[in-house]
Amino acid sequence: MALHLTSLTLSHFRSHKLARVSTDARPVAIHGPNGAGKTNILEAVSLFSPGRGLRRSSAEDMTRRPEAVGWKLTGVLQSQHLTHEIETWSENGAARQVKIDGKTAAQTALGRISRVLWLVPSMDRLWIEGAEGRRRFLDRMTLSFIPDHAQVSLEYEKAMRERNRLLKDMVRDPHWYAALELRMAETGAAIHANRLSALKQLSDAQAGARTAFPTATLTLQPGELGMPDTAGELRDALADGRKRDLAAGRTLIGPHRADLYGVYAAKDVPAKDCSTGEQKALLVSLILANARALAQDFGASPLLLLDEVAAHLDANRRAALYDEICALGAQAWMTGTGPELFDSLGERAQYLHVTDTDGISAVSAP
Repeated sequence: MALHLTSLTLSHFRSHKLARVSTDARPVAIHGPNGAGKTNILEAVSLFSPGRGLRRSSAEDMTRRPEAVGWKLTGVLQSQHLTHEIETWSENGAARQVKIDGKTAAQTALGRISRVLWLVPSMDRLWIEGAEGRRRFLDRMTLSFIPDHAQVSLEYEKAMRERNRLLKDMVRDPHWYAALELRMAETGAAIHANRLSALKQLSDAQAGARTAFPTATLTLQPGELGMPDTAGELRDALADGRKRDLAAGRTLIGPHRADLYGVYAAKDVPAKDCSTGEQKALLVSLILANARALAQDFGASPLLLLDEVAAHLDANRRAALYDEICALGAQAWMTGTGPELFDSLGERAQYLHVTDTDGISAVSAP
């Protein structure tokens, strides 16, 4: 059974004072003028997975102004032959909360019933900007396969922050470091193993796939000081590197120093050296490969969120993208300024026209 939302309600979320959407399992083509709140709908759907959503915003920033009293999203999700009622909300800028089927749940619980992938315009510079964005991109893909990856990453970051504080304060007593380095070693090794596992699944999904988009070869670069293979080796490396790290004021070895390196396989050209169009095509290819791998691993294609992707592809590439989405059976939520961008989808999709009048958003079929 396809993973899909059948209803979505936004209350005081971003530009939407109130918006209600009813859908079936087909792709969702959303069109309307700039500023109508199309991307805000995609962001709302992205919050049906763990994390901060496709904009990585704080809960406070998602609150509609000027009311600023909080926001709430509700939806009905069909997942693996089960129906789940999901609520997520924030009050007065506090951390967002989640209920699944009426019961309070951790955000990580969303990862066990839902998978959401996205491609947004801000990702177009992925290959030419800093390594942090590429690590985040890889970790989102990894999280789609391994829901516990988020918790492991949080534990690693917390321990590293505490260790970095000791380093900045020039604390030299080894007893202060031992427990933190053990926690960093255990979680850091798990992060590294999770990432390698995700890359293997992506590689397998790309091998032999019939696609109109170029294949990307991905490798994980461990950073200047390398990345030990085991928790024990990482713990020893952290202990041995204290003097060096004291001088730097921060931790210089671990999974937080890794980078994702991509190559346009057919041309053997690094992704960072490809044209803008080729870089976009590689990103689309990776999102589709991630979706194919999840269809095997999770048992259903993920929800796909593609913001303005149609505007940056020519007509043939758009048609090819829509064909692959439909072949996957994915409920892809896509935005564009006009319905003509989705002409080649025909009756294979459902079309939503979004307008906004004083925050009461009309979302209706054309």
